[in-house]
Amino acid sequence: MGLDLMVERNTSDQEEREEEEEEKAAKNRYTKGVKHLLETGISSVPKTYILPPQDRPRVADKDLEHGSNFRLPVIDMARLRSSSAADRIQALEAVDKACKEYGFFQVVNHGMNEEGMRKMMAAGRRFFEQGFEERKKWMTSDIRGKVRYGTSFNEINDTVLCWRDFLKLNCQPLQEMLPLCPSSPKDLRDEVVSYVEEIQVLFLEIMAVVLEALGVRKEESLMEEFEEGSHMLIVNYFPPCPNPDLTLGMPPHSDYGFLTLLLQDDIAGLQVYHRDRWFTIDPLFNSIVVNIGDHLEIFSNGRYKSVLHRVLVNSTKPRMSIASLHSLPFSSTVRPAAALIDDAGRGRLYKDTDFAAFLNYISSHDANRKSFLETRKLTPNGQRG
Repeated sequence: MGLDLMVERNTSDQEEREEEEEEKAAKNRYTKGVKHLLETGISSVPKTYILPPQDRPRVADKDLEHGSNFRLPVIDMARLRSSSAADRIQALEAVDKACKEYGFFQVVNHGMNEEGMRKMMAAGRRFFEQGFEERKKWMTSDIRGKVRYGTSFNEINDTVLCWRDFLKLNCQPLQEMLPLCPSSPKDLRDEVVSYVEEIQVLFLEIMAVVLEALGVRKEESLMEEFEEGSHMLIVNYFPPCPNPDLTLGMPPHSDYGFLTLLLQDDIAGLQVYHRDRWFTIDPLFNSIVVNIGDHLEIFSNGRYKSVLHRVLVNSTKPRMSIASLHSLPFSSTVRPAAALIDDAGRGRLYKDTDFAAFLNYISSHDANRKSFLETRKLTPNGQRG
């Protein structure tokens, strides 16, 4: 081997090692979260967060401020609790229409304590405002962990990372999660307990209403399963972004469970895909946003659809939301309701599924769009597609 060739090969090997070290260092920075990136003083969005041109949002800060004039259906829970049969029937019809046509609705007069909602949001915000050394105590890439501070969906497999940090709490059973829950800020655990207990009551009430609107008899055994079912609380933090037109807080996706109940602050960012367009949802004071998850689409045999949604970020203000994802117990199997399968007409459209299948899927795939649900679909005659 000639000297020049040896020098060239050694130089090439050295360059490859340096590139590998740079990639490793960059990955290490990204897995520490977006908040940490900003704390290091970056002034532009790193390449790892930049979406392909066709996937980038086309919404400026000024558009977020003025809103889209798009309103989700608003369901007044007081009418569903009314002693007036006419009021209740109209409210049930409104729920059915919202689930079929939008996959999203907002509830008001929900009974949640307004001060408690404010305190939960404030405690969550203070968690993210702590220094990185405190936050990283709960940082893990284990998607099965009961308590997880992380970023993106799955920072190990995602090809483009999300401009989001989150604190994820597996709240069922609550007493097993609490000792693992961050103890700083000092009021976080107390606020989590209060919020989880209230939002669970609201979920059960809304779930019973949805089943009634769906035309499925409210079976006590099913409601008991929901009472003991999975409950994931996710506190989302979307830091200000220097280039909000290049990235997203969360990419287009649907939620895995039966229902998600979302508390958001007064900064717009949530977008819902409706009639082939993205619409920004203007925050409605003291409301809870409810959306259909993949499990309810399967259970309803496609009558109610889980809907794509995403999150925009802005250049000046952090945004927060608290998502409460509810489903059957992790060990349960989700299948189309027997009452909604008609062999002479509408056959079974979805395979049985369980939470383990979902976790296995997102462990090895980008968790975006409705790709997991696509793996659960059957052809119209009940055969696998």
